[in-house]
Amino acid sequence: MPFNEVEILFAEDSSDDAMLTIRALKKSGFANKLYHVKNGAEALDFLYRKGIYTQRNLNENPKLILLDLKMPKMSGLEVLEKIKSDPALKCTPVVILTSSKEDPDIQRSYALGANSYIAKPVESDDFFNVIKEIGLYWMVLSQLPA
Repeated sequence: MPFNEVEILFAEDSSDDAMLTIRALKKSGFANKLYHVKNGAEALDFLYRKGIYTQRNLNENPKLILLDLKMPKMSGLEVLEKIKSDPALKCTPVVILTSSKEDPDIQRSYALGANSYIAKPVESDDFFNVIKEIGLYWMVLSQLPA
């Protein structure tokens, strides 16, 4: 998929969780313009058009970022802090999608500007429904800045 068509940037290091999330988004009709990165550093490379992403259109940013917290190279919290401190990206909704239910992670995520914090359900049916609701809310119902 061309980089300039991305509507959802999905940062997740677990291949199993990524596969489940992508499958749930596809079944719900929200994965046609999704791009998956495997760590926080790659997420920032994508957003800032570095490395393999230098050809991305400067005027195109994802409409939604799904961000895991516990990733190699750079944590989701570090990525979130960078996104929300950048005037060009700070209005982009960031949904933390993680296995952590730790209160310090939740507090820090919201303090840094997360738009939502969702702990991944363990049961696959619950997981599918949560992903479907995320897509419906952020890609259809929510009014986002142009």
